[in-house]
Amino acid sequence: MIVLPDAAATEGFGASLAGKVRAGDVIALTGTLGAGKTSVARGLLAALGLAGEAPSPSFAIVQPYAPPEVRLLVLHVDLYRIDDPGEMEELGLDEALADSVLVVEWPERAGAGAWPDALRLHLSIEADGTRGLTADVPPSWTARW
Repeated sequence: MIVLPDAAATEGFGASLAGKVRAGDVIALTGTLGAGKTSVARGLLAALGLAGEAPSPSFAIVQPYAPPEVRLLVLHVDLYRIDDPGEMEELGLDEALADSVLVVEWPERAGAGAWPDALRLHLSIEADGTRGLTADVPPSWTARW
């Protein structure tokens, strides 16, 4: 487990992924409300060149960021409001994946088989208030991790 002592460290971890991501990647972020999922996404987006703070896509569901705003196309996705995995088709994420990085909060709402090759990051709130991060690293990420 990686211990992230504060929000800055959580964003810093997200920033560390910027040099490793490439089009076709999915980063799946799980954890309870307030665990730091959006902070990881914000750090990644900032390191990819986004000026200003990225809003949480809770209401938009999908927030795109495209060059020149960022180095490569990123879709920041928040599936919290998705009630049925059948709703996923309407979002067109699988079609967008070929030339985008998907950063998905609440990926479990897409169904158990969604994005089997995703880098899965689980964030937890520890008893002392820090955040804990564990990763399920797929073969496509092994050399980059």
